[in-house]
Formats: sequence, C-alpha cells, structure tokens
Amino acid sequence: MRCLLTFVIVFMMSAMAWADTGASHAYRVNGENYEGYYITPGKGAPLVLLLHDWDGVTDYEVRRAQMLSDEGYAVFVADLFGAGVRPTRVEDKRQHTGELYTDRQKMRDLMMGALREAKAQGANTDNVVAMGYCFGGAAVLELARSGADLKGFALFHGGLATPSGQDYTKTRAEVLVMHGGADRGISMVDFAALAREMEAAGIAHEMITYGGARHAFTVFGGDRYQQEADTKSWRRFLAFLHDTTKEDHEK
Repeated sequence: MRCLLTFVIVFMMSAMAWADTGASHAYRVNGENYEGYYITPGKGAPLVLLLHDWDGVTDYEVRRAQMLSDEGYAVFVADLFGAGVRPTRVEDKRQHTGELYTDRQKMRDLMMGALREAKAQGANTDNVVAMGYCFGGAAVLELARSGADLKGFALFHGGLATPSGQDYTKTRAEVLVMHGGADRGISMVDFAALAREMEAAGIAHEMITYGGARHAFTVFGGDRYQQEADTKSWRRFLAFLHDTTKEDHEK
C-alpha cells in the first residue's frame, strides 16, 4: 500500500511539473535549423501556434505562451528566422522580415513546418488557432490566405496588407483582428481595406480598434504599451480561443 501511495504521489508531481514548464525546442524545416518554444498543460489540449514579431523568438513570446498554458492551451512558438537569429538593430529586423515578405512560400513552409514539429511532440494539431504580433500578425494572415485548415486566426497590431495576386477565397476559419486606432505605421485605411477584402470573400471576421493605442500596444514595458488595450484585447482573444476550440476540446 505504501509503495502504491508513493507511486501515485511521484506520478502526480511529475504530471504537475510537465504541465507547469515549457522549454526551448530545436527543430528543422527544409534542412535548416530553428529554435522555438513549446509548452503544454497536458495531453489533448487545444494548440496555439504563436508567431513572433520582428525581434524573433524572445522572452515576450515565452511569457505569452506561459500565460496561455495557464489558461489550458498548449503553445508552439514558431521560429521564422532561424536558430540563433534574434535581431536587435532595426536594419537587421527589416532585413529578416523583408526576406520573408518577398518569399511568401518560405513563410508558409516555416509555419506548416512548425505545426508538423508540434504534432511530432504530441500536440493536438487537429484543434489549432494561429496568433501573432506585429510581423507575426502579418504571417497569421498569410497562413489564413493559404487555406490552412485551422480553427481560427488572430492578430495583435499586425501587418494588414494583402500581397498582389493574393486574396481570402481559400480562408477556412474566422479571422480576429485587434488593432490600435493610433497606429501610425498601419493606418485605418489599411484596416478598412482588409475589412472590405474579407467581406467580399465571405470570410467570418471580427475587427476591433482600441482608441489611442499605438503600434505594439501589447508589448510589456514598451514605450507604446497601453494597459487598457492590452487587457481588453487579451480578454477578447481568450474568448475567441474558447469559442473556436471548444467543440473539439470538450469531445
């Protein structure tokens, strides 16, 4: 009896440790090395594919992943730049994002490669929502336009422009756009244009602006951080996750 009790205690402690911790994760896509981050609260949890901004995978994405794990979601933070590539200078950030903006197929391959890696780690890739910040938000829209079979697509202060020759006719799930009304880099003209495109394609979508919020309004400690917009957008995103993954999650 004592041995059985000891086994149960050790098992429960191990399960709790697995649920509360994540780790950097090295993987390969098309022969190249990448390093993301993976965390899960348990087997079968709905999965969030998190796409980073133009800094690459940093502590910010890890913190958001941990916040989502606390809410019951597994998270795979995809690396779109390459292992060890974490630009700090603006010119370098522009170079790395620019390379993917001009090679959209590579951008798509990297996101799908991250999903395959998540599946290899035991993630539930039948119940996935993609989300991203800034550059990662533009990547989310690229994934939506590709026809990827996900449950939903969400972006915070992301790039909204549609490349020439693309549209939303292949998009297979709802799109949630959370945008700063005072964003000087991505204007309300861009916001309205995206709304018209998705409306014309018949895509379920919700687009929210937060008054006075500038670009990168969710970045903790940043000079453009706005707590009210961050809190509201996070609350809306959690509701979106619940609604889009609920049916499969409760089976």
